[in-house]
Amino acid sequence: MPLACAIATRHIQAMNHDAYDDSYILRILKSVKTIAMVGASDNTARPSYFAFKYLLERGYHMIPVNPGKAGQSLLGQTFIKNLAEIAEPVDMVDIFRNSDAAGAVVDEALAMNPLPKVIWMQLAVRNDAAAARAEARGIEVVMNRCPKIEYGRLSGEIGWQGINSRVLSAKRPALSKKGFQKFTLERRS
Repeated sequence: MPLACAIATRHIQAMNHDAYDDSYILRILKSVKTIAMVGASDNTARPSYFAFKYLLERGYHMIPVNPGKAGQSLLGQTFIKNLAEIAEPVDMVDIFRNSDAAGAVVDEALAMNPLPKVIWMQLAVRNDAAAARAEARGIEVVMNRCPKIEYGRLSGEIGWQGINSRVLSAKRPALSKKGFQKFTLERRS
């Protein structure tokens, strides 16, 4: 079966957004390189700041998107006003906005050229209509999950804090090349 047909076939069946297989999440986290975080904040007390910093430290190319901060800097990365102003391909759009606002962000992502491979809506963010529009265009969708938490859980790093990651393995996790006590998912270069 040609790749285009395989991709189209994969999206004909409705995705169950109430439960994701670990393999689905892991494949996404291993394959994406560039992430545009809509709703990123330079306020160190905000969850978007923690997630942005964590993913940046794990080697992802992070693009902060926030119209009120455009031109300013977040951890060495320049804030962009909106997705339309990003001058490079984006693998994943991470939405740190509420569920109602997520629909407009997804529509903005659907106007990008090339399209992102993944739309990821953060914890407590779910918009099924927007997800269906994205999936109809061949984009994978994750809702009500945090890539920072999923990365930590699936890499084994979160287990160091005594949290049950639901992942059992006798295989020793690979340590990151940067720093101590950072596990990695050994993503593609």
